[in-house]
Amino acid sequence: MNSNIPNEFERAIKKVKIKSCLIMREDSLVFEYYKNRKIEINPQKINSCTKSILSILIGIALDKGYIKSISEPVCSYFPEINRLEDTRKRYITIEDLLTMSAGFDWPEFGEWNCFAPMVFSSDIVKYVFERDLQDNRGVKMNYNSGCSHVLTAILQKTTGMKAIEFANLHLFRPLGITKTNWFEDSKGINRGADGLTMTTIDMLKIGTLFLHEGDWKNSRIVSSDWLKKSTQPYYLTYESIGYYAYHWWVRNLNMNTAETSRTEMIFALGFGGQYICVIPRLSMVIAITSEIYEDSLKPLRILEEFLINL
Repeated sequence: MNSNIPNEFERAIKKVKIKSCLIMREDSLVFEYYKNRKIEINPQKINSCTKSILSILIGIALDKGYIKSISEPVCSYFPEINRLEDTRKRYITIEDLLTMSAGFDWPEFGEWNCFAPMVFSSDIVKYVFERDLQDNRGVKMNYNSGCSHVLTAILQKTTGMKAIEFANLHLFRPLGITKTNWFEDSKGINRGADGLTMTTIDMLKIGTLFLHEGDWKNSRIVSSDWLKKSTQPYYLTYESIGYYAYHWWVRNLNMNTAETSRTEMIFALGFGGQYICVIPRLSMVIAITSEIYEDSLKPLRILEEFLINL
């Protein structure tokens, strides 16, 4: 790595509201930045990065047999859906929720301006399924935090545990992640869309688990098959971000390299600029926390400029 690149990168992130950034390459920490000590030691809001961690938990629940198949219709868990007037809602599956292709009229990236008013509802699952369908299931992806919350409700129903309890048992504690909090809705269901807080170093651990295909210190946490399936580029709705997979984003990087193969980045993205990025070809994992609510993609652009010059 050119010795000037990390210095230029640090200067760039200091100019904006990036609070922390860690870069690990080949299991070695090669870059570390914290705005202050408080940010280093305290859990941070990771907003929609919660969704990507939820995707891992769904994979673990499948591995352990709590969930039989992502092809199951959601009405298997919420039979009240069968009483709704639009019969198409009966056929929405767990996979449709993971890819946000359930078809609901849900203008979260439109008139709602990145805020889903479902948070004011006393029953978020009911709120989601009472929204009109704009498309048939599986036709297109439309960003929908409601899908994520329904997934945590399913996780709670199938495991008999709150999502935070399941995560502590099967994901967080095995990775040595102890400083977490997961906010709940009024029914005691963890907020699948944006409820988690954790430290930047723990975000890096989540990415490292991905890089090692579900293994952590010779212990299998989640199947490699799930991680591969959950990060396939399924839908391209927002070209400025990338393809959507099972609650993960996938983006091709424009690298200065003579090789013709793609450099793919798998990443979690939270409102305000939180990121967990995995670049398998570079054996690299990156964790970023920010408060750039006016432009959540700014850290991504700064990061790509840095990566191009590697």
